[in-house]
Amino acid sequence: MSTYAPRLKAKYADEVVPQLQKEFNYKSSMQVPRLVKIAVNQGLGSAVGDKKIVDHAVEEMTMITGQRAQATKSRKDISNFKLRKGMPIGARVTLRGAKMYDFLDRLIAVALPRTRDFRGVKASGFDGRGNFTFGVTEQIIFPEIDIDKTPKIQGMDITVVTTAKTDAEAKALLAAFGFPFTK
Repeated sequence: MSTYAPRLKAKYADEVVPQLQKEFNYKSSMQVPRLVKIAVNQGLGSAVGDKKIVDHAVEEMTMITGQRAQATKSRKDISNFKLRKGMPIGARVTLRGAKMYDFLDRLIAVALPRTRDFRGVKASGFDGRGNFTFGVTEQIIFPEIDIDKTPKIQGMDITVVTTAKTDAEAKALLAAFGFPFTK
């Protein structure tokens, strides 16, 4: 019986670690930054009027990530938006381990290149602590989503959390994985 290992996890061990070790002069391979988790979040402002939107978003996000999504609920009342505390207003998933590497692989190789007028992802989404957040304007760039059965095109935020200490280390890590940053 063979155990399954994601392609990017093997690439990390074989190519990324030696490359970053040389680039940043790490004394040990354990100092090389690694991926911790990927958080995918979808805020649905239009869900205030229609509860089915959240259910559909949870279903779609489950298909995209391969892991059951959770509906997020509002924390407080906002009368201007007709929002009550506890109403479902979004969907989220946190990916770790093999599912995280599989999702990143599909994101880099398949989904991002399918974006209209795609020229790369701007590198302005780093937070100063080695985490990278960027937005995707349409969920239909993922091949798992059937455009005909999608009631509404929604965007989503994707956050890649790493153990990198600086933005330069995190950017080098993601670039070594093949992340398409703009030049």
